[in-house]
Amino acid sequence: MKRTGDNWPRPLRRWVLHFEASIEDAVEQFAASLPAGARVLDAGSGEGMYRHYFKQQRYVGVDLGVGDGAWDYSNLEAVADLEALPFADDSFDAGINIVTLEHVRQPAIVLREIARVLKSGAPFLIVVPMEWEVHQAPNDYYRYTRYGMAFLMIQAGFTQPKVEAVGGFFRLLARRVLGGIQFYPALLWIPFALPGLLLPLLDSLDREKNFTLGYICSARKR
Repeated sequence: MKRTGDNWPRPLRRWVLHFEASIEDAVEQFAASLPAGARVLDAGSGEGMYRHYFKQQRYVGVDLGVGDGAWDYSNLEAVADLEALPFADDSFDAGINIVTLEHVRQPAIVLREIARVLKSGAPFLIVVPMEWEVHQAPNDYYRYTRYGMAFLMIQAGFTQPKVEAVGGFFRLLARRVLGGIQFYPALLWIPFALPGLLLPLLDSLDREKNFTLGYICSARKR
């Protein structure tokens, strides 16, 4: 299934869809850090949009298949609830969970389950939203702060969590301005386009990054 911006010039897509591009970079780097043949769990894989990054590894996509009615879930390795993964303890060498934790009712249980099936010391990459519109309703339950994510990961059995904001206030504001285009008929959106494209130039002013679309987090199983 095509995503917004797939046909845009690469520089424009990376500028406007900074959050998505940053996620793709993080997943690509994560995959490149793993040895060939490593067994990788994609918990909440959806259509498997990150599968191609793991051509050298043994990728296992797991999803309940209820997120988006328009998605194709036919390539899943397992259809399962992330609260009860159908794998033995210590089954995977690495794991990812990409913008999925907001869609589960019991995030602490899900993280403990992921930790359970990972081997000791296995790396884990997780991406969560903080300031994002409701999506995949009604299965949209939470938003996360950097402190909440660090707490949840430690409680689940991960160590030394690293939580990085993806952009700050002005990238968030730009995304909201450009998002407003959907509410206006043709041509009336033009006044929104220019500020939406220029605002990210000011993002370095927000050093604390307390205003952000979301977080890219990493840790290892304890």
